[in-house]
Amino acid sequence: MLAAKLNQKTPRDPLFAIILSVIFASVLLVYPLSYDISGWRPLAMLLVMLFWVLCQPTWCGIWFAFGTGLFTDLLIGTPLGMNALSFVLITFTARFLTRERRILTFSNLWIISTLAVLAHLIVVWLGQVMSGVHFSFARHWQPLLTSILFWPVIYYLLKKWRI
Repeated sequence: MLAAKLNQKTPRDPLFAIILSVIFASVLLVYPLSYDISGWRPLAMLLVMLFWVLCQPTWCGIWFAFGTGLFTDLLIGTPLGMNALSFVLITFTARFLTRERRILTFSNLWIISTLAVLAHLIVVWLGQVMSGVHFSFARHWQPLLTSILFWPVIYYLLKKWRI
């Protein structure tokens, strides 16, 4: 009986990994790049937030999404609440649609992240159009492809803290 208890793996505490991944995503978010390639910067904070919300639902939820959204707004200087609103809407929708499906494979998560990035870009676009901000279609949709291709990197770096 003692040997059976010793062989059981205790779940890892993901708090340190969550903090490090948010710091890493924030560095990727504000790292200076040339103007030509800065539009291709992946939405790392959104992808990290989405990973933790879907893969650690007991640790990260709506409040985590709201906090990372506000943090993103403060880092990049967007109107306060724009990314927070988008992150909360995406989190709520993703959690609502996957609540009965706890077996999320890599391909399922990749499809969800692709739809989430697309939804985020649409919400930000609508927010900018409604507020009268000058909007460029070419620069706004560039992160879609790089974010879709960046999801496997995020997943494989963080997958050992997955439930």
